[in-house]
Amino acid sequence: MPLTPETLTRHELVGLRTRVVESANPDSVGIAGRVVDETMRTLVIEGDRVRRVPKQGTTFEFALPQRTDEAADAEKASGTAPELPSETAGRTGQSDGCEDVAYVTVDGARLLSRPALRTEKA
Repeated sequence: MPLTPETLTRHELVGLRTRVVESANPDSVGIAGRVVDETMRTLVIEGDRVRRVPKQGTTFEFALPQRTDEAADAEKASGTAPELPSETAGRTGQSDGCEDVAYVTVDGARLLSRPALRTEKA
């Protein structure tokens, strides 16, 4: 199943760029970086430093790379591994390659479960 805005909550979040847009803790708003770990109730985000953010009471914005069909076909033909977008891709809307970025806002309460179980749900 491809990673799309509709299927984000059923996918692995580690490695995705994210930003806290709303939180019960006002100090958490604005935390941005890459998800480096996930537990049942928290996301660990590495930006300027590593921070553990609770899922409950927090709204996250994830940056999803959207590959074009042409780029995907070229990748399959060459056998290369996909690359994550550059650090500036989230702000420009386009990365170094042929990827556009889609921003998806998710209520952290929808992510509350063990990561392995959440990715298996239909």
